[in-house]
Amino acid sequence: MLLTPGPTPVPEFVRAAMATETLHHRTPEFEAIFKNTRELLLEILDMPEALMLASSGTGAMEACIINLANKAITVNSGKFGERFGKICKAMNIPNIEIKNPWDTPVLADAVIELVKNDSDIDAICIQICESAGGLRHPVEEIAKRVKEINPNVMIIADGITAVGVEKIDTTNIDALITGSQKALMLPPGLAMIGLSNKAVEKIEANPKGYYFNLAIELKNQRKNTTAWTAATTLIIGLGAILEKIKADGFDTLYSDTAKRANATREALKAIGLPIYPKTPADAMTTIYSEKANEIRKILKNKYDVNIAGGQDDLNGKIFRINHMGLVAPFEAAWAVNAVEKTLADLGIRTFDGTANKVFMENFF
Repeated sequence: MLLTPGPTPVPEFVRAAMATETLHHRTPEFEAIFKNTRELLLEILDMPEALMLASSGTGAMEACIINLANKAITVNSGKFGERFGKICKAMNIPNIEIKNPWDTPVLADAVIELVKNDSDIDAICIQICESAGGLRHPVEEIAKRVKEINPNVMIIADGITAVGVEKIDTTNIDALITGSQKALMLPPGLAMIGLSNKAVEKIEANPKGYYFNLAIELKNQRKNTTAWTAATTLIIGLGAILEKIKADGFDTLYSDTAKRANATREALKAIGLPIYPKTPADAMTTIYSEKANEIRKILKNKYDVNIAGGQDDLNGKIFRINHMGLVAPFEAAWAVNAVEKTLADLGIRTFDGTANKVFMENFF
């Protein structure tokens, strides 16, 4: 059972859709598929414009910085916030980094103070969910307050582990980034960006880059094609999964994910495991434990549950259970039950079924 926070399992109906005959990307047949997928993508992103790029999510992060930032604030509460800063450095774009422990969300006041005192800042780069520790930043609050000071500051939000997990208020967001291998349940290799009208104006007024020149991509994708070779198979798969999510209801997906996340957190707290981040995101449950590696090893080898660990200073100290995508309640219930069994195997706690009981009570 794959319950890592990316890549997530690819449903059988999506695999079947992607297994059809290969289409050439410069044909009316593929343009029709692209048009349908693009329209569905605009719905789930809830943005005026949307782009699909043949890259990982990091490519979309770089594309947004190249096209939308001249001097940025980068929020670093984990590996991916750190990555925004590294991209700025690689692109010779000045940035001011706000750095916090990986369990601590950025304070809106810290961002506002910098914006007020430096008129050159024209972009804020921040994760909605920082998946290195499962942290949720107050992105919507920050975006609203920044826009009240300067509506031309671009809010670049990494939603790679948030899109498809929860309803994101995009009112004040200018670029919303996501990737194929998370809540959208596809193989890696497709990045997507939702764009505001202000972001589109800025991109078109001063095109930048070559492969990641978003002005060229906008021009082409509005005509249901791409500037460069399209990730045809992944776009077909994206259309299939978005059709399924829309048919079931976007709100149903968000509600089920929130219930599953809450039930998992309550179940694991009930057996004595502390939640790591101060403001947990619903994309995953992150647990702090000095025995994280031992727990993960037993879960995988004895109970067939594959979950993720931590990186850098958190290596061996946290484990992360995924909630993104179409995870069935019985799968999540088995995961918490297996964690409790593992604690018994390690002599930490006597198994009595508490985790499964608490999960069921909270979910149902």
